[in-house]
Amino acid sequence: MHTLDDDTSLQLADLFKMLSDRTRIKLLSLLVAEEEMCVCDIAEALAMGQSAISHQLRVLRAARLVKFRKEGKEAWYSLDDDHVVLLMRQGLEHVREA
Repeated sequence: MHTLDDDTSLQLADLFKMLSDRTRIKLLSLLVAEEEMCVCDIAEALAMGQSAISHQLRVLRAARLVKFRKEGKEAWYSLDDDHVVLLMRQGLEHVREA
């Protein structure tokens, strides 16, 4: 691997910061398993309030880790792309190896 430029290293550090929160990791792993969920179902699965989940989803959307689509008044969330799935699976594999 070659040396990273400042901008790329900052972007990568920001990505890892997003992944350093336990709630966001749980939320992302739920979306890996379920593929797409609404806020109310995520909140129920994680035993958290919908406003707390919505806040975390906004953070994850800003980091391009999740995306959403509107269906009526509900927003359905999923992982942004296959890279996020791969990142989560490889991270879990690494943790389970230890």
